[in-house]
Amino acid sequence: MRLPPAPLRLSRSPALLALALPLAAVLAFSDETLDKVPKSEGYCSRILRAQGTRREGYTEFSLRVEGDPDFYKPGTSYRVTLSAATPSYFRGFTLIALKEHREGDKEEDHAGTFQIIDEEETQFMSNCPVAVTESTPRRRTRIQVFWVAPPAGTGCVILKASIVQKRIIYFQDEGSLTKKLCEQDSMFDGVTDKPILDCCACGTAKYRLTFYGNWSEKTHPKDYPRRANHWSAIIGGSHSKNYVLWEYGGYASEGVKQVAELGSPVKMEEEIRQQSDEVLTVIKAKAQWPAWQPLNVRAAPSAEFSVDRTRHLMSFLTMMGPSPDWNVGLSAEDLCTKECGWVQKVVQDLIPWDAGTDSGVTYESPNRPTIPQEKIRPLTSLDHPQSPFYDPEGGSITQVARVVIERIARKSDCKCWPRTPSCSHRGEQCNIVPDNVDDIVADLAPEEKDEDDTPETCIYSNWSPWSACSSSTCDKGKRMRQRMLKAQLDLSVPCPDTQDFQPCMGPGCSDEEGSTCTMSEWITWSPCSISCGMGVRSRERYVKQFPEDGSVCMLPTEETEKCTVNEECTSSSCLMTEWGEWDECSATCGMGMKKRHRMVKMSPADGSMCKTETSQAEKCMMPECHTIPCLLSPWSEWSDCSVTCGKGMRTRQRMLKSLAELGDCNEELEQVEKCMLPECPIDCELTEWSQWSECNKSCGKGHMIRTRMIQMEPQFGGAPCPETVQRKKCRLRKCRNPSFQKLRWREARESRRSEQLREESDGEQFPGCRMRPWTAWSECTKLCGGGIQERYMTVKKRFKSSQFTSCKDKKEIRACNVHPC
Repeated sequence: MRLPPAPLRLSRSPALLALALPLAAVLAFSDETLDKVPKSEGYCSRILRAQGTRREGYTEFSLRVEGDPDFYKPGTSYRVTLSAATPSYFRGFTLIALKEHREGDKEEDHAGTFQIIDEEETQFMSNCPVAVTESTPRRRTRIQVFWVAPPAGTGCVILKASIVQKRIIYFQDEGSLTKKLCEQDSMFDGVTDKPILDCCACGTAKYRLTFYGNWSEKTHPKDYPRRANHWSAIIGGSHSKNYVLWEYGGYASEGVKQVAELGSPVKMEEEIRQQSDEVLTVIKAKAQWPAWQPLNVRAAPSAEFSVDRTRHLMSFLTMMGPSPDWNVGLSAEDLCTKECGWVQKVVQDLIPWDAGTDSGVTYESPNRPTIPQEKIRPLTSLDHPQSPFYDPEGGSITQVARVVIERIARKSDCKCWPRTPSCSHRGEQCNIVPDNVDDIVADLAPEEKDEDDTPETCIYSNWSPWSACSSSTCDKGKRMRQRMLKAQLDLSVPCPDTQDFQPCMGPGCSDEEGSTCTMSEWITWSPCSISCGMGVRSRERYVKQFPEDGSVCMLPTEETEKCTVNEECTSSSCLMTEWGEWDECSATCGMGMKKRHRMVKMSPADGSMCKTETSQAEKCMMPECHTIPCLLSPWSEWSDCSVTCGKGMRTRQRMLKSLAELGDCNEELEQVEKCMLPECPIDCELTEWSQWSECNKSCGKGHMIRTRMIQMEPQFGGAPCPETVQRKKCRLRKCRNPSFQKLRWREARESRRSEQLREESDGEQFPGCRMRPWTAWSECTKLCGGGIQERYMTVKKRFKSSQFTSCKDKKEIRACNVHPC
């Protein structure tokens, strides 16, 4: 088959390569390539066989699975990230997962399933539903999806990605755009997928973690808790691969449980400090009130930490409050690269996960402990219909936060020229790969001197008291003190670290430390006492161990200091939030406008009006319109459900906006999806009435009954059940003279007594026949609401002189369980 002219023109628009129908043709770049592909093969196999411009050995694009595992657990979800290093970018991409040594010709060649995280960024390919591609054509530096591993017995899996950029298509069978994962043996079930290779980077690196909450009523409107929404204090640490703070598929420790359910980091911090040999830095940051403060007046919560060759992983968590046990965080994020360097920057969007300790399904569900405790897992949109994240179609959960981890310093322990490929230090080989000039300068900096060489341009607070020793025994440990950098008068002169470490041993191990108090770490500073101007904040600590000589601890347990919020505020000052994110461009191609907004956080104290602008607008440029052959309007709102209750359908439409001469458009203009409303009411259903029973009296006035059964109880507000038992009067012949009747009873009683003496097995006597005794009453047909019981008397012997009508089997019916249900 030959390529038509129109699809060939599409090669000039790489932004649309992954969306347009003839994508495989564009990937091919030649008629010859497609001619070689058998017509019986599917669209997916044509993508995999497409040949484009290749560049071997490049590293600006990478495909990464969270945690960098080499093995997968069957059925486990993994976050997959496709990213470009600055200043590179990509417009389109394709992501697919294949069983090893398979070509992708058949459906069974593909392994596992992808799950969309952000529908505005990613979607399944219409012609190859097992593959993921971009939703909109634009410049991007990263995308993320979830990949659910296939069932046991699948074997190794190859994750492959292709990149579209500037008319060039990179497709790499091996290298940074290909990731191989093999199935984990059952004997390793429950073991964390930690990086197998040890870190080979030199020295230490220092990072800053910044947490941006984006959990708001705008992004997550369903049942959003308006008053008490917040993120708890962040707790975590930089640690070795031998220590697991928390992990998907593992069980929450008591410390993790307290953070997850109560937002309390105290127990978690205690657990981390107990692993002092495996932990380099305890990471702590303040809580965030309210939850949505991506660019607020107060800076986003942040913390600094360090990593080294043995403790190069970082984990943290923070509670989404209020919630049953929902959190966000990172688990064992590796900051050491395979090239023996330190990662420059990590940006990760976060979705909530369930700690497995509470069974609540809404933000403010009552406490319902999960017994037995379940494993930690990511929340999904199909967990429960009452969940605030529920989506009947199983869509992705919108991210609730973003964490940015940025390297701010690096110190090498190799005493040699940094441009040398390797250097010997204490018998070890250590590669140095400087990332930029600043790193080279840092590596060449002279060693720190024993005396205080703090530049005069750096203004610090006083040192805090020394922390408790990391060792509780007489083994060597270390302790730390901190100070705050209040001002840096000359930005060109670097300021020393704000942390100082010193070797130490446990209490009582040194004669000169016999009267030493062991204090806890300082608890996080309280919020400033005022919201504008200068106020006061405080922090506390407690005595962990008193001196062995019985003396009193003289160290302070509380500190206060001044704090300033918006230094320039006056009685007429207007306190504003930071600017929000820019809205989407008003145009889908060419020149458009975009806006951003902010709000008044606090009006002036003197009652005047705020004169500060609350919205801004600027121009935005989208791809040139003539390069887009198919220009569509945004989707309309979904129509109302086609039914008023139960399952129905709803639709939405969009319009074709591009001109006809720009090319054919094969995009769908209408979509239909299922919708679910509350269940329809179901009325009570009953059986037909039974026959009337016999009269309960043999003479005179009596009554008889009839009953019916409930076939369907009312549901979802349906009509209740009516009566199930009815009575009506019955009247037989008049009863005879009582004295005559008594005589008959006496004769009958004497007759029965003589008959029983003669033969107990003989039944009752009736005119012309002998009857068997009455059977026992049957069980009641209903437990409540009125049922019936029956018993029978059958003929044992009929005399010749008897008439058939006077000698026959008898049956009695009576009502039972007539009390209401």
